[in-house]
Amino acid sequence: MAKALNVNPNRMELSRLKKRLVVAKRGHKLLKDKQDALIKEFLQRARDLKNLREEVEGELRVCYQSFLLARSQSLPSLLEQALLLSSGGLGVEEKRKNVMSVSIPLYTLSERAVGLTYGLLTSSGSLDVTLEKFESLLPKLVRLAAEEKALRLMAKEIEKTRRRVNALEYVLIPSFIETIKNISMKLDEMERATLGRLMRIKEIVRSH
Repeated sequence: MAKALNVNPNRMELSRLKKRLVVAKRGHKLLKDKQDALIKEFLQRARDLKNLREEVEGELRVCYQSFLLARSQSLPSLLEQALLLSSGGLGVEEKRKNVMSVSIPLYTLSERAVGLTYGLLTSSGSLDVTLEKFESLLPKLVRLAAEEKALRLMAKEIEKTRRRVNALEYVLIPSFIETIKNISMKLDEMERATLGRLMRIKEIVRSH
């Protein structure tokens, strides 16, 4: 049973509580609608993320297989030297997009990340192919990181919204209803008592 609020049982308080109840019910509906929309968006993004992760993992396997081939065709010391002589820069730009009050990240590779170079002195053709494959996969890896971050942020927002919905639905709104009921009963009792006193006064007056 909901716990009634500790307020003065008068008509002004009753009117104020009725208005607060209307606002609470409206807020509950808005939050519930937001929660449902967030869950729908979350599930769709989770499905898309699963497909993207599987796609990236498949391409990574191909890249590592290609790297194993390149490594088998080069002496370890020469391969290490070729990679140590690598040059180039990686830049990631971040923007933000608002999705139902959730600020999710959008990551993109900056232009300076294009055309990575590496040590050509001791590199083989298979290493060239391998590094090109890794480079072509970079945009998807960055996108995957952004999508995973977005999903975690949405999960937090869903949990926060769920707590607020539950607080309104199971605590605040029932407390308002119970308090309004108690005040109404007390006011009715007071009116009946007042009416009873008036009736007795009339009888006394008439008897005189």
